[in-house]
Amino acid sequence: MATELHVRVVQDPSRGFTALPDRLTRGPDITVTLDSLGEDRIRARLYGPAVPSLHGTEHCVDLSVRPADVRAASARLCRQWKEHFVDHQPDDEPENAYATLVDLRSRPVAEVHGIVSELALVGSELLHGTLLGSADERVVRFRGYLTEALGSREGLRVRFDSDLHVPWPMVCLQRNQVPYDPKDDGTLSWLFRRFLGHRHQIEQTGGHYPWVGGLREAPDVPAVSLNHDTRLDRRGRTRAADVAAVLAKGTRFVERTTRGELVDALDQEDLCEQVMYFWCHGHYVPNGAQPASLALRLTDRKTIDAQTVRDRRREYGSDSPFQPFVVLNACHAGVPEGGDHKFLSVALIEAGARGVLGPQIEMPQMFAAEYALEFLSRYLHGTGTAGDIAHAVARHFADVLRNPLGFAYTLHSGMDTRLERAAGQESAG
Repeated sequence: MATELHVRVVQDPSRGFTALPDRLTRGPDITVTLDSLGEDRIRARLYGPAVPSLHGTEHCVDLSVRPADVRAASARLCRQWKEHFVDHQPDDEPENAYATLVDLRSRPVAEVHGIVSELALVGSELLHGTLLGSADERVVRFRGYLTEALGSREGLRVRFDSDLHVPWPMVCLQRNQVPYDPKDDGTLSWLFRRFLGHRHQIEQTGGHYPWVGGLREAPDVPAVSLNHDTRLDRRGRTRAADVAAVLAKGTRFVERTTRGELVDALDQEDLCEQVMYFWCHGHYVPNGAQPASLALRLTDRKTIDAQTVRDRRREYGSDSPFQPFVVLNACHAGVPEGGDHKFLSVALIEAGARGVLGPQIEMPQMFAAEYALEFLSRYLHGTGTAGDIAHAVARHFADVLRNPLGFAYTLHSGMDTRLERAAGQESAG
């Protein structure tokens, strides 16, 4: 008589390779890697199915540029966006400062053109001047292949895999400035298309990738959290309340307003949320002689940084259900400070997050709330990937409202992540 033997697997010698691959295993169309070689060189590589082939070898070159100079140029580009765009106050109507506007169709086209054209020039100089500006024949050839791959068509899935942070969506391919033509149709789409953030889906990685485990069963109702500073909700004319309503509709919704509530949740091994949204201030805290660290603060104003996440999640392995997509809607949340080990997004990804979306500059609250409303409304529907949605939202603000600030948001991993919904479940939105 046959007897069924009960088997309990206590080890995983195949390390998950027997499981069906999930969406995270999709390769990008183009991958660009930048690796710092000491303090005076960078090794650049370019590959992927959308890259022109090079017979007998790979696209690889050592750049004679210091990583510190690239970091300085990247910081300057972010500063230029803040000074020239966010802080711009029109002479004729100073009350219509760009920080208070989302829809720039009320501003003269020539005015917007002048500012965005300057940002495009700075963004192109970072690429063509600082990073790939050498006259060395090998660098010139590499630059040609890179610009051909990124400029020949639009809508590609591009990964920048680097230990060197560059605000890639704000970088431009074309160097030449084009004077404003009064006969232009007023959309400025031709100008916005110069930015990589308009042309392609982009994610940035740097040796830190989400755990790729087996497919988890999608929940009947997605778990979503709002982690916020309630003082921001009460201030100004932002749509923060509308964002909260979108998050709460048709989900298992959790609201946290203090550091204590957040760390208590992170302490739980079985913490399982599909979306974590942060709406708060980001700021830098001093570390003595060490580089400053980025930290967030909720309503109680207590510091939350990368180490806060590591302290709570370090002991939990890849079997943890903690695999959220995280939106850090806080100033500078998309920018690493000091060394990458202090990067808040990296800490979340190391803990299991499938991707992190955040701004690379000090973002105006008016625009930040509108961006979150657009992105989360689409993402919670469960039909689009984070990369596709971030790309579409950035294009929406640029092409429809003449506002390029969507290019200042960046994805750290998670380009192909989407909200999984149980079969037969529809979004409540």
